[in-house]
Amino acid sequence: MVMNLTDLKEYIEEAIMKPLDHKNLDLDVPYFADVVSTTENLSVFIWDSMVKLLPPDSLYEIKIYETDKNIVVYRGE
Repeated sequence: MVMNLTDLKEYIEEAIMKPLDHKNLDLDVPYFADVVSTTENLSVFIWDSMVKLLPPDSLYEIKIYETDKNIVVYRGE
């Protein structure tokens, strides 16, 4: 086992769900006050939030599917 799934669920809740769920990104999330709320920038926000909570070097990529053909992959670069 790479990581306890209960711990991972807590990290996702803290880093993604609490700040983003049912929010207007442009109005309700301070990060997007100065950053355009594109899917690319959303992936950077999620990466930055998750990497703070996860053990070092355990996050490989963030993948967001807007549609079946429009996918963003961010690897912290």
